[in-house]
Amino acid sequence: MKTLYASLFYCLFLTCHALWAQDYPTNNDIHKRLQDIAKSSKNANLSSLGTTEGNQDIWLLTLGSDNQDQKPGIVIVGGTEGPHVLGVELALQFAERLLADHPNVLEHTTFYVFPNMSPDAYAQYHASLKYERLGNAITSDHDRDGSKGEDPYEDLNGDGLITQMRVKSALGTYIPAAEDNRMLVKADRAKGEAGTYLVYTEGIDNDKDHQWNEDPAEGIAFNKTFTYKFPIFEPFAGDYAVSQKETRYFIDYLFTQPNIYAFICFGPENNLSTPLAYNKQGNDKKIISSILEEDATVNKMISDLYNANVKAKPYKQTNQGTGGDLFQWAYFHFGRFSFSTPAWWIPEIKTEAKEGGDSKEKKDKEDVLPYEVNVMKWAEQEGLQELFVPWQPIAHPDFPNQTVEVGGLKPFATTTPPFRMVDSIAISHTNFIVEFTKLQPKLEWHNVRTQKLDGGLVRITADIYNNAPLPTHSQLGSKSRWLQKLKVSISKPQEQLVAGNPTQLIDHLKAYEKKTLTWIVKGSGNVTLTAGAPHTAYATNALKL
Repeated sequence: MKTLYASLFYCLFLTCHALWAQDYPTNNDIHKRLQDIAKSSKNANLSSLGTTEGNQDIWLLTLGSDNQDQKPGIVIVGGTEGPHVLGVELALQFAERLLADHPNVLEHTTFYVFPNMSPDAYAQYHASLKYERLGNAITSDHDRDGSKGEDPYEDLNGDGLITQMRVKSALGTYIPAAEDNRMLVKADRAKGEAGTYLVYTEGIDNDKDHQWNEDPAEGIAFNKTFTYKFPIFEPFAGDYAVSQKETRYFIDYLFTQPNIYAFICFGPENNLSTPLAYNKQGNDKKIISSILEEDATVNKMISDLYNANVKAKPYKQTNQGTGGDLFQWAYFHFGRFSFSTPAWWIPEIKTEAKEGGDSKEKKDKEDVLPYEVNVMKWAEQEGLQELFVPWQPIAHPDFPNQTVEVGGLKPFATTTPPFRMVDSIAISHTNFIVEFTKLQPKLEWHNVRTQKLDGGLVRITADIYNNAPLPTHSQLGSKSRWLQKLKVSISKPQEQLVAGNPTQLIDHLKAYEKKTLTWIVKGSGNVTLTAGAPHTAYATNALKL
């Protein structure tokens, strides 16, 4: 009956949602939807970890049934970067769809959903001046010249968008693409191509340092503030790691939840459609800089699962971590399995094979469009010509007597699909996460035996077995003090144990691995064997001596 009510609520929600949702939600919309989710089920709890400098809440939606802290926990994160507005919607829809369509998953898994970790930057999507903002609402000196926010973006053509400006110059490094002269591509000097345009973001050099918009009026980016490979001195990173409220709220909470087993992030990084590769050289360093070998095997398995559920394949998408990002920190410094996906890419547009050429391989290579041209071909196929702002000449104070034009792709054009496409993306990713939970560790007691010995003694022998395709710990996590080892205990006081310890620790169990344990006890009565950790759940076995 509860499942029926949840399904009815969700159907009603979708009906209402379809009537008003023509675009991605505002921060206020997100709050209202989170409240609706929390009201829809006793297994959903909404809390605010705190507010940002821009007075936006950092929301946490916990989805779990009884004893939720004693079940493997999966962290779902949206809004790792402000421009990735799709991830926020996917995190919200995951929660809605899980409760309505897959409530049984909560019997063995707890989810910690952080729908938007960059609410200050995210708000720029709905602002009167739209641009791809990374930083929060504090003021920061990005170019480290002693002044804060003195060289922001300016809307020079008055269209409410920050796009590009191209300046005709003999010193240029860009040329119009042969396949579409609206788009600019890097001139290939090796082919004798001479650039004809310099390209900048739309704006004015306010501080006259011959750089444009290098010190915008925004703060620090959530996805640049983590400790792993912290990008010191880079813009939007701040003066030191974990310098911002958003990051501190997030990390402080995670360290209170030892049951967290894995992360799934919706953001620019990608190790799901394309897994991370093992690199022995990176493993041999004192500070590990490459995924460990056993974890790379797991990443490949989860990548295969992802690609079975999500059919869209990336086109020229290679970001697998840039430093200071959440995705890498969760693995390298927090020791958990960590997965990330942009969730959507503009697909590769196939073109007809060109005439001539020495081989099929050469033809295939020639037929690959420049990324910028591929974007426009896709937009035309989808009827989205409005993604491009036609080049418009302007008089620019920094370039007197030069030809300057403003235009190009609109903000968010390459990372944010039309909202009508989002439901199908959300369904496939929800299905992937549900399938992922079926692989997580499952501890079981097998071959439990008792043998009576002389003198009223009893030998107990049992196998603790991980009956799952995933290990109990990431290989890196088993080396980390942050991920608890498996605790095995027997409910007999020390004085009744002749051999074996009342409590012992096991570093980890690999997929389908067992460990045989033995105790010798004296006396009779009931005995309970318990094994596990918060992030694996606990297996118990009661026996009578």
